[in-house]
Order: sequence, then structure tokens, then C-alpha cells
Amino acid sequence: MLVALAAIPVLIAVVVRIASDPPAPGQGPPFLDRVTQNGLFVSITGLVVTIPLFLPLTVGVVAGDTVAGEASLGTLRYLLLAPVQRGRLLLVKFAGAAVFCLAATLSIVVAGSIIGALLFPVGPVTLLSGDTIGAWEALVRALLVALYVTVSLLGLAAVGLFLSTLTVVPVGAMAATAVLAIVVQVLGSLEQLAWLHPWLLSEHWLGFADLLRQPVDWGSFADNALLQLGYVAVFGALAYGRFTTKDVLS
Repeated sequence: MLVALAAIPVLIAVVVRIASDPPAPGQGPPFLDRVTQNGLFVSITGLVVTIPLFLPLTVGVVAGDTVAGEASLGTLRYLLLAPVQRGRLLLVKFAGAAVFCLAATLSIVVAGSIIGALLFPVGPVTLLSGDTIGAWEALVRALLVALYVTVSLLGLAAVGLFLSTLTVVPVGAMAATAVLAIVVQVLGSLEQLAWLHPWLLSEHWLGFADLLRQPVDWGSFADNALLQLGYVAVFGALAYGRFTTKDVLS
């Protein structure tokens, strides 16, 4: 899955490079029109493209498999006979899912930066605020965006962990997590539900634009982290309550 994610910015860069006409301003995903001017924007464009579907899908697969996957293989009871406290097992499983979230976003940023440097010119970057920064500082900004997206996915990972404790069929937990990620984005696009938007885990998924300004506005980062922390706390508690009281027979 990490290779598939890394292939997305590579595909974007290759298509733009071989296209007869460069993307016009405002055409395609955000930042796509800047790719030909500076290859460092390939990684940012890759993140924008993957956030709505591909990243939630892969995180849903990993999070949904955390506990249900062990149960389906018949290894969960052996883990608990080690002995291992159930709370500790859940914590380690969530930590593994969180590490995957970081690895997924970094794979896109790293692959995008490399292919962008190979196919397009790399130099000073003009930020959304109009200020210009050097290439190395721009790379640091791209890593900050990757960290922002990683934090954005932690709430979904916690939801997947909880759903994984409800079944011994990992595919069911994976599908439910992925579908939930799509549903919350659909709800977030409906103006009639504006009162609900601040509570949706996808509310700040694309709010990393503030990290591409000078100076950096950390407000959206803090709001996003607080929202995801709430989801981690609520669904982590639900997962703990479910997992510590269930009979593990597989």
C-alpha cells in the first residue's frame, strides 16, 4: 500500500511532464498549476489528491485489521495468554496504526519531492502569502504538511481500532472504516449540516494551507489536533471498554 501511495505523485509528475500544455491556473487539484514552475509542489499536490480517498482507505485497512486480523488468524488468544494486558495490546495496536499513518504521508512527500526534482526545476518557492522561501525551507514545510496530515488520520485510526474490536472478520472492519471516512466527507460538503461540520473528523483534513504562509499560522494545526485527540479519546475508550469485557475465543 505504501508503494501504491508513493506511485500517485510519480504518476502526477509524469503526466504533467509529458503533457503538451502545462495546467492552467485553477485547473485540476490545488497546486497542480505550480508543479511545472517548481518540482517541490508535486508532493503537496500528491497529498491533496490522496487525502479524500486513498489515504483514508489505506488507513482503514490497517486500523480495521489491528484486532480483527489477529482474531481471524486465531492468534489473538495466544497473545493474551503471554500474558499481555488487553489495554496494553490495544495501545500497541493503535501505535502501529499511527506509525503507518506517518509512513503513508511520508511516502507521498518523499516520492513527490524526488520525482519533482528529477522532472522539474527546483528553487525558491513562493508561498500562498506571497513570500518566497528557499528550497530547503520549502522541503521542511512539506514535512510539516505531512505531519499535519498524519495527525488528521489519527482519529480515523481510532475509529478503525474500535470497529476492529467488534468483529472477527477484518474485511468488515476495514470496509466500515473506509465507508465512514467517505460518509463524513459527504456530510461535510452539505451546507444544510453546517452545525455538524466542526465535529466531523474530516473537517480540517485540507486545512494545511496555513502551513504554506509566512509566518506559519498554527491555528488550524491546533484545531485539527484537538479534534483528532477527541476522537482518539472517545473511540479509544470505546475500544478499551469493548475489548476488555469480550470473550476472546479465537
